Amino acid sequence: MAESAADKLYDYPYRRLAALLKGIEPGESPILTHVGEPQGAPPAFLSEIVFKNAHLWSKYPDPKGTPEYRQAVADWIARRYDLAPGTVDADKHVTTACGTREALFQAGILAAAIKRPQVDGKPLMGLPNPAYHVYYGAALMGEAEPLPVPAADASTNYLPDYPSLPAEVLDRMAIAYLCTPSNPTGGVADLQTLVRNLEAARRHGYILAVDECYSEIFNGDTPPAGGFDAVKVLGEAGDGALDNLLVFNSLSKRSSAPGLRCGFVAGQASLIEKLVMIRGYGGAQVPEPLMAAGAALWRDEEHVATNRALYSGLFDLSDEILGDLPGYHRPEAGFFLWLPVSDSEEAAKRLWAEAGVKVLPGRMMSRPTDAQGHTPGDGFIRIALVHDPETVKVMLGRVRRVLMDGLTVTDRTVRKEA
Repeated sequence: MAESAADKLYDYPYRRLAALLKGIEPGESPILTHVGEPQGAPPAFLSEIVFKNAHLWSKYPDPKGTPEYRQAVADWIARRYDLAPGTVDADKHVTTACGTREALFQAGILAAAIKRPQVDGKPLMGLPNPAYHVYYGAALMGEAEPLPVPAADASTNYLPDYPSLPAEVLDRMAIAYLCTPSNPTGGVADLQTLVRNLEAARRHGYILAVDECYSEIFNGDTPPAGGFDAVKVLGEAGDGALDNLLVFNSLSKRSSAPGLRCGFVAGQASLIEKLVMIRGYGGAQVPEPLMAAGAALWRDEEHVATNRALYSGLFDLSDEILGDLPGYHRPEAGFFLWLPVSDSEEAAKRLWAEAGVKVLPGRMMSRPTDAQGHTPGDGFIRIALVHDPETVKVMLGRVRRVLMDGLTVTDRTVRKEA
C-alpha cells in the first residue's frame, strides 16, 4: 500500500531524533541545543501589559488581530525597512499569526490551492534543502510536490537559488520558501538575491514566502536585507507594490518570547485576505492580552539591541572554542551553528552519549537527493546557541572534546592533542 501524505508527516525531525537517541543515556548533565528556543528572559513590561489587559481574556480574538497590533507591526516594518508612507497598510497588508509556524504552513496550503487549477498535475512547492520542517509539511498536506533546492553549504551561500531553475519548473511553482537569515545554515540573502527572487515570483506567478524570523539577530551594526527592501528597489507603488510577496516574522527570537506565540504575515493584500479566511476556519488565534504585549514589543528596540549583543557574545565564544575546526564558519545572523562533521547522526549519538549535548543532525532537516537516500545535511549538525554564556561555554567545550577525539570533520580527521 502506498504511503499517504499523512503517513509522511511522521518523518518529523524531533521524532526521528528521539528514535535515534532512544536507549542512550547522556554522558554528562544534559544541555539541550537541538531546539531553537531562546532561553533569555523577555522584557519585564511584557508581563505587566498582559496583566493590565486581563479584562480582554473574555473576548474571542479576531483572526486578523487587533487594529493596535497590526498598526504596531506596520509601523515597525516601515521603520525597519525605511519604507515610504503607506507602502504597508495595517488594514490591508498585515495579519497577526500565532508565531509563524502555523502561518507558514497555512500559506503553503493556500498557495497550492491557488495554483492547482493553473497547472497540469501537482503544483510545485520550493523548499531550501536543508530547511525548517514546516515547509515540507505544507507541501504534503497541500497536495503539492515538494521541490528541494540545494542550500547546505557555501557553494550556494547557504541559500536556495530559485531564479536559476528552468522556466517550466518555475511556471509550476505555487510558493517558494526563502528563509533569511536561514534556519539551519545561517545564510543571509543579499539585496540582489532578494530582488531576483521577487522578480522571478512575479514573472512566473508564484508566491515568494520570505521567512525572516531571525532578521533581528545579526553580527555588526547593519541589519540584513529583507523582502521589503526588494520592494523598494523594484520601485512599485500603490496596490501592486507587494504583489507576490508574503513576509513572516515573530517575537519569538527577536524578543526572546517564544511562548507568547505572537507574529505576523505582511504582503499582498489579496493573499492576506485569503490567509485570514483560512485562519478563521482553522487557525489558532492570539489572545488580545498577548497582542497588547506584542504591540509594545514591536515598538521597543532597546531590549532587541541587548538581545543581539548577547548572541554576538555567544558567537564570540564559539569562535574562540571551535574556530580552528576544519570547515567552521561563523554565520552572519541567527543563532545556529551549522557545523561540519563526517556523519550527522553518528555525531549526534556521540555528543549525547559522551557529552550530554543534544544536537539536531542535518540529515533530519534535509530531503534525499538520490536513490541511496543521501541528503545535503548528512555532513552537518545544527547547534542552537540559546543558553546563558556560562552554559554555552561548557557546551562548546564538550563539543570540542568529542569532535577532537577522532571524529572526522569535513575531509580531515582532527585528533586530540597529546
